[in-house]
Amino acid sequence: MTPASFTTGTLAPDDILAFAAELADAARPLALAYFRTPLDILSKADESPVTVADRTIEAHLRGLIEARFPDHGIFGEEMGVKPGAEPDRGPVWVIDPIDGTKSFVTGLPLFGTLIAFLDGGVPLVGLIDMPALGERWTGLPGQARFGTEPARTSGCRSLSEARFFTTAPDGFIGDDEARYQRLVARTALRRFGGDCYAYGLLASGHCDLIVETGLQPYDTMALVPVIRAAGGVITDWDGDDLGLRSDGRVLAAASPELHAQALAVLRG
Repeated sequence: MTPASFTTGTLAPDDILAFAAELADAARPLALAYFRTPLDILSKADESPVTVADRTIEAHLRGLIEARFPDHGIFGEEMGVKPGAEPDRGPVWVIDPIDGTKSFVTGLPLFGTLIAFLDGGVPLVGLIDMPALGERWTGLPGQARFGTEPARTSGCRSLSEARFFTTAPDGFIGDDEARYQRLVARTALRRFGGDCYAYGLLASGHCDLIVETGLQPYDTMALVPVIRAAGGVITDWDGDDLGLRSDGRVLAAASPELHAQALAVLRG
């Protein structure tokens, strides 16, 4: 989608990305202030941990967005959809304050802050920030970057040569597990963990294939512009574009050819 598709007046993708970077810059010191400190940990309905750090960061970012763009919608992991917002229609910010909370609460530095901007339900700008590592990937139409340098996928085209990632192998159950096992057995190398960090690695050419299940929109929307602009493909397990109503199954690949091979295996 081109800048002309934006419904936000004179704002261009570069303007949106610049503000997303401001949000990430504001979130990073907050995350680090809580990282590897004693935390009050609660359990959410999906049994994933939530901490005071998640809530503090999201509240701060929502306040910054409200101050700058009071007419924009907001959809955050901890506080849900801004009252009155219609995420499928107008401009909306999708935020995951700490993606990889289990890593965060166990002292593992592979947690990130995810920030996405959607227009009409389409993810146009995405940012993956890794506070503890000081690393950041960004994506907008036609441009993916790791820091200030261009990011590009490996271009791997063969499943038998693919370096594979998933966050949690035990997250696949029932038919999903059978489909996952069928796919992972055909890859060259398997690594686990990483949450959003794996998608940054894919965008920079260090891994080639990622399969996940059980993800939420705030887990995925920031990833889409980064992977696509870096030359990769990211969809659900049916090959459809990811959106706010996707079923949580994600397939990301370094090339269209690799994506097609993986999709064929998942479909059986």
